[in-house]
Amino acid sequence: MPELIDERALSKLRWRCRRGLLENDLFVERFFARSEGRVTEQQASGMVALMDLADNDLLDLLLRRREPEGELLRDDVIEVLGMMRSPQFSVEQEDQGPFRARVVETNPATPRPAIQGTTMTPSDVKATLSFSDGSPSMDLPIYKGTIGPDVIDIRKLYAQTGKFTYDPGFLSTAACQSTITYIDGDKGELLYRGYPIEQLATNCDYLETCYLLLNGELPNPSQKSTFTKLVTNHTMVNEQMQFFLRGFRRDAHPMAIMTGLVGALSAFYHDSTDIHNAEHRSISAIRLIAKMPTLVAMAYKYTVGQPYIYPKNDLSYAGNFMRMMFATPCEEYVPNDVLVRAMDRIFILHADHEQNASTSTVRLCGSSGTNPFAAIAAGVACLWGPAHGGANEAALNMLEDVQKMGGVEKIGEFIKQVKDKNSNVKLMGFGHRVYKNYDPRAKLMRETCHEVLDALGLHNDPIFKLAMALEKIALEDDYFVSRKLYPNVDFYSGIVQRAIGIPVSLFTAIFALARTVGWIAQLNEMIGDPEYKIGRPRQLFHGSTRRDVTSLSQRG
Repeated sequence: MPELIDERALSKLRWRCRRGLLENDLFVERFFARSEGRVTEQQASGMVALMDLADNDLLDLLLRRREPEGELLRDDVIEVLGMMRSPQFSVEQEDQGPFRARVVETNPATPRPAIQGTTMTPSDVKATLSFSDGSPSMDLPIYKGTIGPDVIDIRKLYAQTGKFTYDPGFLSTAACQSTITYIDGDKGELLYRGYPIEQLATNCDYLETCYLLLNGELPNPSQKSTFTKLVTNHTMVNEQMQFFLRGFRRDAHPMAIMTGLVGALSAFYHDSTDIHNAEHRSISAIRLIAKMPTLVAMAYKYTVGQPYIYPKNDLSYAGNFMRMMFATPCEEYVPNDVLVRAMDRIFILHADHEQNASTSTVRLCGSSGTNPFAAIAAGVACLWGPAHGGANEAALNMLEDVQKMGGVEKIGEFIKQVKDKNSNVKLMGFGHRVYKNYDPRAKLMRETCHEVLDALGLHNDPIFKLAMALEKIALEDDYFVSRKLYPNVDFYSGIVQRAIGIPVSLFTAIFALARTVGWIAQLNEMIGDPEYKIGRPRQLFHGSTRRDVTSLSQRG
């Protein structure tokens, strides 16, 4: 019977096996998952020998680019190497990512669906499209989701009728089927993988939510520990990133910087940019989730001229981000628990939001087969728009404009301008295109907002007093109530971030940080969908018909 190492030795071995390359970390997790905590002395010896190798040399062995030779041609090394790269076993990844760290037998004869629920359920009802000009009518199948509106399938419309549909803004068009996020705007309901946002925000942290969005289920303690470790150990970015940053002006908008930085990641991690490779997508997912807080903090530090602060692995995801934002080499930053919870909640509430503008941009960009970093960079660029991710920035700017007008004393005058259809004054941070009722995220963020103001003693700050006065009017004035113009999540999250000390210009970058996991989950789902094809919207053309070019002298 082989001798097993004890628990203390196993813990030391796990520590010894931490690697700089994420790919190697995933192979190491495969070994520990398969051994189920029962590691023999021979296996431990083989693992230590492999860990003495440089990252790239180890990866070459794991990927079978070369075979063990010389001092590595030993039984213990060969056994461990076989456990990590054995073709009979693999870490679940197609529909769950490599984050469960659970080894399963792979049976090539039993292929798994790329995403759950790809078979659409036909409705008993059919739609019939008829034309008044005598053209043949056309039956259109209708499909049902588990919840939400049914969809009319128009995929064969052009082939059979020569006509397109016209739907600017895609207000009535389902461009995909999805199992990730569901919104009922009339009820004011938001579900991540079926779980109400209220329950996730009060019972889970952001990394648990990330795991849920990526894998479809909440993690158990072991899965959470493994996933958190993977993210935490890969928060550092390549040192050359700081030289890339120096190419920007110090007064550049953080979103301009972030668009460049995220796209540039593909130049540093070109070994995992094949969007059709499930393992590459999984590796890119971990890298993006882990490195986005570091990049946002670096963008902030660059604009204020302070040294970059490296991540610290003994802090939580949100706590680590706040330390990188506010610490300096001459003064350590001790995260405030209330503020860390507030930031974590902001991340959870913004993690995904169905098929919005930036998510659709990521899907459309990714449909061309571009690498995940480029697709996410496209989402960052789209999010920058004031009608989308820039809404909380616009809300704070509005409050500051009202403050310049005279603050709370002038709020009545401001509200009159908002109600006047002939004025160009808009009330930012109120109402939502999707939610016809109260935004469920706003209620949660309102609670957090008051917790933060209480913890920091900022209720008498002029901007916050103005915000609370405006909130009171919006919740009581019949003009706003009848139009359901309630304060939305952007209104409260903007107040919270300003109270924490985050500059207004950085609000949208933090939104992008939080939304990255949602973009990745949506991108992975699209690539795994058997019906996936490159996006190609149509148009109703109103331009000139065919005409001939005249010579320059004949053109008036």
